[in-house]
Amino acid sequence: MIRKIVQRIKLFSSPRKEFYSFLKTLLDSYPENLKLYDTAVIHKSASIVDSHGNYVNNERLEYLGDAILGAAVADFLYNRFPSQDEGYLTQMRSKLVNRSFLTQLTYQIGLDQFIDSHTTSSLESSHIYGDALEALIGAIYLDKGYREAKKFITRKLLQGFVNLEEIQKTNTNYKSQLIEWSQKYKREISFDTIEESPENAKQPSFMSEIKVEDKAMGKGTGSSKKEAQQNASKAALENINAQFPQQS
Repeated sequence: MIRKIVQRIKLFSSPRKEFYSFLKTLLDSYPENLKLYDTAVIHKSASIVDSHGNYVNNERLEYLGDAILGAAVADFLYNRFPSQDEGYLTQMRSKLVNRSFLTQLTYQIGLDQFIDSHTTSSLESSHIYGDALEALIGAIYLDKGYREAKKFITRKLLQGFVNLEEIQKTNTNYKSQLIEWSQKYKREISFDTIEESPENAKQPSFMSEIKVEDKAMGKGTGSSKKEAQQNASKAALENINAQFPQQS
């Protein structure tokens, strides 16, 4: 008991007291292992070196948080929609854990203002915020256990910031939308996807270009072929809507 009191006094006299106060409000409880949460907001571009010469950043926590998030969202949807089949649940989970949606949540809860990043890469920048949210979930899991991590995901994130009715109506599979458009209007489309990762890169990078009847219509990048094609499809659909409004 005394140890906890001392720790909490230190917590709010720390130079990072603003961040720790944010965590207390966000979690509805005191964070215990502060080192975990400090690490969760360090992007690899801002890695620090510990006393053993190891680089410290949030990649490992992100990996762990991604798994916890997927399990908690699957559990939530399974119970929230008891009459829906596996296909519907899979689509809904995909919408709730995709990178752009997690980035929105990061801004909504205010975590973005505490992330430490030095990157100049547009691809890395697009991942920073969603990755940090997953890393935070990993930190909560290690600090407080699965039950508290799940509570944070379901009560704070899903019930606090997510409109499930809107999510159900949203189709974020841009590649599928593009293929449906091409079939409806009998337009030939092609995907050209290549890996363009620099040497010694820890994370792969892909670039996809979409042509509609040999005319370049959209480009996109991503850390996987699927992500690159989705981003390129989104860009292509935006150009199609502008050039062929009567067909959009």
